[in-house]
Amino acid sequence: MVILLVALSLSMDAFSLAIIYGMFGLNKKEEITLSFIVGLYHFIMPLIGSLFGNIIFNYVPIKFNYVVSIIFIIIGVQMLIDSYKHEDSHMLNGIIEMLLFGLAVSIDSFGTGIGLKYLSSNMILSAFTFSIVSLLFTYIGLNFGKKIGVKIGKISNILGATILIILGFIYIFK
Repeated sequence: MVILLVALSLSMDAFSLAIIYGMFGLNKKEEITLSFIVGLYHFIMPLIGSLFGNIIFNYVPIKFNYVVSIIFIIIGVQMLIDSYKHEDSHMLNGIIEMLLFGLAVSIDSFGTGIGLKYLSSNMILSAFTFSIVSLLFTYIGLNFGKKIGVKIGKISNILGATILIILGFIYIFK
């Protein structure tokens, strides 16, 4: 259940930005390509973060729950700050910008991956869950963007940030 909540939270920034980019009227091929890129990054980044986390935890004696708490709270606060920034968006022009978009919305998955082994014993299944949820949220966000607009994107980002901050505080006491 925690992995699913984390997956939902990590996917909110992709969802909110996808809503904005969806307003530019991407074609179906671009929507699918961008969604798969985001999903792929959300699979790879936590695994890389996990490898990095294993190195850290092997050499630095620190309680994992504090690290997980700090990471979740920092990511959540950063998401809150980002949701209040007023940045102009531009159209995704080609695969390079799609790859950069995917990287930008999956950086938080790297941080989560650092403490991932303490959240789940199955890293691959966790990364796969992050991947599928973010792929779906990106695709849904792009389609919502065609219809709804910017306001709901900000709300979803705030919701994801709030969930991560609450999980961060819960892990302090584990």
